[in-house]
Amino acid sequence: MSAFGLRQIGLILSCTTIISSLQCNHLPLQQRKVIENSLRLLDKMGKKFPQQCLREKTSFRFPTQVLQPRQKETVGVAIEEIFQHIFYIFSKNLTLAAWDETALDEFQNGLYLQIEQLEACLIKKHIHYRWSKEASRLKLKKYFQKIDCFLKDKQHDLCSWEISRAEMRRCLQLIDKVTRKL
Repeated sequence: MSAFGLRQIGLILSCTTIISSLQCNHLPLQQRKVIENSLRLLDKMGKKFPQQCLREKTSFRFPTQVLQPRQKETVGVAIEEIFQHIFYIFSKNLTLAAWDETALDEFQNGLYLQIEQLEACLIKKHIHYRWSKEASRLKLKKYFQKIDCFLKDKQHDLCSWEISRAEMRRCLQLIDKVTRKL
C-alpha cells in the first residue's frame, strides 16, 4: 500500500476516534433525548392505566442511591445497567400486554442503541471493572428481579405489564432528573 493510502487510513481512523469521543462528551444530552423519546413511546404503547389494575399496585422501591455517586462516569455505568435491565424486561412475554407494536419496537430499538453507545463510551474510559464490584450493581439487579418475579407471579397478565410500564416510567424519570444535573 502506498504512503498516501496509509495516510488516508490514518486520517479516517483519527476522525472516527474524534467523532466517537465527541459523542461520549455529549452523552448526557443524548440520554435526555433518548429518555424523553422513551417516555413518549411508553405513553404511546398503551392507553391510560386500567382502573382494574389500581388495586394491584405494588412498590418496587428503586434504589435511588445508585444514581448519586461521586463520579459522573459511575452514573453513566449505572444508567447503562438500568437500560439493559429495562430492555430485558421489555423483551419478554408481552402477549397479554396489548400494546402498540410499533411504539414497543421503537422503544426497544432506542434502548438498544443507547446501551451500545454507553458501552462504547464506558469501555473507552475503562469503568466497567470498578462498577462490577460495587454494591450498587447488586441493588439494581435486586430491584429488577422484583419486577421480573412480579411479572412471572402474575403470569405476565395485563395488569402486571401495566404496573411494570408505570414503574419503568418512574425509573426513566429518575434517570432524566439525574442527567439534567450532570
